[in-house]
Amino acid sequence: MQKARKLILLIILLGSGILSYAQNNVIDEIIWVVGDEAILKSDVEKVRLGMLSRGERIEGDPYCLIPEQLAVQKLFLDQAKIDSIEVPASAVNSQLSRYENNVIANLGSKEKAEEYLGSTMSQLRDEWREQIRNEYLVSEVKKSLVGKKTNLTPSEVRKYYAQLPKDSLPYIPTMVEVQIITNEPVIPLKDIDQVKDRLRDYTNRINSGTADFATLAIMYSEDPGSAPNGGELGFMGRAELLPEFSSVGFSLSDPKKVSNIVETEYGFHIIQLIERRGDRANFRHILLRPKVSTEDMNKAKFRLDSIANDIRANKFTFEDATVLSFDKNTRKNNGLMVNYKESTNYGTPRFTMEELPTEIGKIVNNMKVGDISPAFTMKQNSGKEVVAIIKLKSKTEGHIANVSDDYQTLKAIVENKKHEEVLKKWLQTKIKSTYVRIDKDWENCDFQYPDWIKKDQASK
Repeated sequence: MQKARKLILLIILLGSGILSYAQNNVIDEIIWVVGDEAILKSDVEKVRLGMLSRGERIEGDPYCLIPEQLAVQKLFLDQAKIDSIEVPASAVNSQLSRYENNVIANLGSKEKAEEYLGSTMSQLRDEWREQIRNEYLVSEVKKSLVGKKTNLTPSEVRKYYAQLPKDSLPYIPTMVEVQIITNEPVIPLKDIDQVKDRLRDYTNRINSGTADFATLAIMYSEDPGSAPNGGELGFMGRAELLPEFSSVGFSLSDPKKVSNIVETEYGFHIIQLIERRGDRANFRHILLRPKVSTEDMNKAKFRLDSIANDIRANKFTFEDATVLSFDKNTRKNNGLMVNYKESTNYGTPRFTMEELPTEIGKIVNNMKVGDISPAFTMKQNSGKEVVAIIKLKSKTEGHIANVSDDYQTLKAIVENKKHEEVLKKWLQTKIKSTYVRIDKDWENCDFQYPDWIKKDQASK
């Protein structure tokens, strides 16, 4: 009964073209009604600005494309309610900080993001949290719909390949597998002490009230992601932070206090608690790194070049030498790098040339399989500069896909097509059985799904 009343109210408001307060102050406009849920003009604008703030391209008319996307999302969310799907807090929290950092990086600063998106960062986080939650629910519904309906046989993959016109066959880019050994230059103790002395000075100035933590972070912190934001990291759980940072940060209880100096793989930090909400907390930090001298970097290069020469002289293998590597992520895997870029190669040792770190890609481009590179410098994700040598383990040149060499790739393409067919059929059925009403000013679009506009609406 309550749903029916809500739907009737939405229909009345859609007919009037506005959503208003009792005082008749116009605040928004209902443009679609899907089931008993409204899509507002402001919803479309928020999505449009959000996509632009993250550097995403919008293909086509956003005022046709985005409302339909929101309507499709509401159908999946309705199914998520029916299926009683729940969202783990960890699934949202782990993405929220990356989402925020991406927006700030694209727009330049927290202040520019707030100005461009028209909301405070706190409000934006709440909106993003809900958006991430909805994306998770939609993803889970899709998985349940296609889960057991796309088992493929090798004959289906071969049939798909045989039916494709030659000019439509997918191109498989050059793929490589790379092994790596890294070495960090030895930093003199006096240089480390100088960094710690600077952080102690900041702490004293903050505690004495002569300086503000956020201001010092903006001026001096070497964390490019948080420094423009006054060192603020956003709400995170313990698992989202480095263990050393998390242990100290979550031990803080007084927002006026500054932590002792903490060392992580990124450098040296001081931390201030901003706010805590249950098992999540928002911190500020200032990061400093000791500067590496040219002399120390050259010494590290010499060490690795000596190891590379011994490998080439067959004194031991590259795989044997990986026990000396400072790279903890590859050391136990014979130095083999793993691809963590969001692509079809995610989680595998296969990289396209574009997916490799820039410094490695430049060197690999001129190597043959089995070659050992000279020592070179590179920046890790932590921002730390290290020295490395690499071995090109394998290379598959770019080529037009064929069944014998690219079966798994072709299988993934066919599976995706099957998934799309299942989801498209489900959506067409769902649209036909769901009440949908579109404002006449928003219905002149070439929609992906033609059944949004019902016959009774089209005739009016």
